Amino acid sequence: MMSWILAGLLAALLLLALAGATGRVPLLWGGVVAVSGGFLLLGMAALLDGDATPVLLPFGPPWAPLSLGLDGLSAWFLMLLGLTGSLAGLAGWSSADAAPRRLMLWPLLLAGLGLALLAADLFGLLLGFALAGFAAHALLSAEGAWAGHPRLARADLLSSLLAVAGLAVAMGLLSGLTGDLSFAGLRANPPEGGRAAAILLLVLPTVAARAVLPLLAPLPPGPAALLIGGAMPVVAVYLLARLLLDLGGPAQPLWWGMPLLAGGAALALTGAMRALRQADLAPLLGGVGLAHLGLVAMGLGLAAALRAADLAPLAAVAAGAALLHLLAQALFLALLRMAAAEIAQGAGSRHLDHLGGLIHAMPVLAWAALAGAAAAALLPPLSGFAGGWLLSQALFASWRAGPLGFQLLVAMVVAVMGLVLAVLAASMLRFWGLAFLGRPRRPRTLGAREAAPLPRAVLLALAALSVVLGLLPGPLLRLAEPALLRLAGHGGLPDLGIFTLSAGPAAADYTPLAIGILLAVLTGAAGGLMRQASPYPAVEAPPWDDGFIAPPAHLPFGDPASQPRAEGLAAPMRPWLPHWSWRWPALPLPAWRLPPPRRGTARRALRFCLGTVAALLLLLAWLGGGA
Repeated sequence: MMSWILAGLLAALLLLALAGATGRVPLLWGGVVAVSGGFLLLGMAALLDGDATPVLLPFGPPWAPLSLGLDGLSAWFLMLLGLTGSLAGLAGWSSADAAPRRLMLWPLLLAGLGLALLAADLFGLLLGFALAGFAAHALLSAEGAWAGHPRLARADLLSSLLAVAGLAVAMGLLSGLTGDLSFAGLRANPPEGGRAAAILLLVLPTVAARAVLPLLAPLPPGPAALLIGGAMPVVAVYLLARLLLDLGGPAQPLWWGMPLLAGGAALALTGAMRALRQADLAPLLGGVGLAHLGLVAMGLGLAAALRAADLAPLAAVAAGAALLHLLAQALFLALLRMAAAEIAQGAGSRHLDHLGGLIHAMPVLAWAALAGAAAAALLPPLSGFAGGWLLSQALFASWRAGPLGFQLLVAMVVAVMGLVLAVLAASMLRFWGLAFLGRPRRPRTLGAREAAPLPRAVLLALAALSVVLGLLPGPLLRLAEPALLRLAGHGGLPDLGIFTLSAGPAAADYTPLAIGILLAVLTGAAGGLMRQASPYPAVEAPPWDDGFIAPPAHLPFGDPASQPRAEGLAAPMRPWLPHWSWRWPALPLPAWRLPPPRRGTARRALRFCLGTVAALLLLLAWLGGGA
């Protein structure tokens, strides 16, 4: 029954695409929120009640018809997709965007992502991932993300094509000579030896490209950034977990997780440095997403390695850290992206050097953004800390697994993780301090207004949810237990408490609720003592001018030389952090390469996406007719 409901939701998304083409904006956004909410609820129901029985559809290859179903792993990621899609739909509803050619791409993208998660066989997984990749490229083109970035546009389109081709070959290697594309049949025949190495080499770069490029796209904060930057990496991580950990089998050697562990550490450090160096909010938040995506990849790679070392409970800890951190990332990145969109609309700029003093003009937004920034900096007891703590405990306990080479790699990853956490904390402090504290740097910033009621309510709800999930991560890990069994094997799970997290009998425990209560009591006591001990009443003092003389009357916002700048706050990190350029090399594409972005680019991208969808539907009808 649940599988039929999910199939109906996918069909509803195709109808919503037609509603978007006719310009029915409220119907489209309401439908996106409703379908995404259905994904969220059905994912949670599948995690609580067990796997949903797959249903066969009259499409697909003659030897393996397309099937839809949910297990523990896909249910967790479907819950994340529903959460991200609902937030993107609410943001779009409040923005009142009325471009039909752009709006009809939203349901197509959501349908592709949903099909990739709901598929119970490799053909449906590849079909959904291909549809999502091309729809995301078309939506980015329609939003004007590639204006002035032709190389990045060509790289995105080329990565979509190569991802489909590489995954098709990898799936052929997974099925082997049996031709069985169902997940149940593939688990019974896991790859070995050279076939397993070839699958690893094909899956890692293609999935990495589709996860990283949406976070590097020069897209302003808004609904498109919420969906593409939030949902595409989630589905890419699902593809990685499904193909390498679930279908790869538990008998892989230790080196199976080492490339993912090392690559995740490099990606986390690169993203943290990018977040620290950027002054524009869009690439800054993209760097934050890259850093946390690297931490998730580290957790999955460590889980694969520990499972190969016959340490299933410790592998479950690492996998639980990855899943928990992915949920926290979806929450605080959505919160920060929505806050950045409201800052750009209210203050008229996304550049940190043009902001300042917004805590007086936008106090609700300021405190909500502080909760998101603290969670992104992995500060306790917010939602980002629990996953990072579990990952660190799994790294500390993995010294007994494998030879000396693996132990040296783990030691390097621990050092990189400590550096990443420090850089992320510095970048979040820089973001919130420059945007909300100090003096307004421009008259538009001084006249900024608070967000509208709907975005303000969503921001407060996300901030409260980040606090609640940070205080109670134990029930979330209990909810994710079916997914942990898929990733870590059936060798046993750690003791999953409600109020306490434990990585094992010999590891430390983490009690977030007690820590949160202790911090609240200490903060309140310190504030009360300071108020009681002071013999003088509170008075207003002029703003601190950083040692400069008082500004003249013709500078109402202070002397610019006394204001801290985004570049100056990142300068202390430069002597010992290398500068990595993000300029894309010229790609040797043939004559069909994309023309420079100009008027009509969105229309061409839409035709390309719809042509791809029509070709896929014709292929499905032909294959189904041949059955």
